[in-house]
Amino acid sequence: MGAQYYGADSENGDRIDDPSEDALFMMISDLNDSDNTFVVVQPDEDDPVWFTSVAVLDAGGYEVVRRDASRNEHDVTTATSINDIARDLTIWMAARNFPGRPTRQVTDF
Repeated sequence: MGAQYYGADSENGDRIDDPSEDALFMMISDLNDSDNTFVVVQPDEDDPVWFTSVAVLDAGGYEVVRRDASRNEHDVTTATSINDIARDLTIWMAARNFPGRPTRQVTDF
């Protein structure tokens, strides 16, 4: 069974379906500058409209790319805190559109 919403794949072949913030933290923590230099997260579909990636920089830290063609977004930043990266990506991905995902309802109590 594949991911319900998106999957995270690292260069070394690790994959996590619908990764939590903690799982993203672990995948980013496992990156190195020799054989596991990046993680890509994108919807599990043939032609995804968005993706995000985290790559190790030679000078230290990470390059974070967020791209969403449906919203005309393309953002490239650098960061050093894995915790901040995992949290920010989790929030960003939660705002993406997923076919079949129930819409949120706000109810006054």
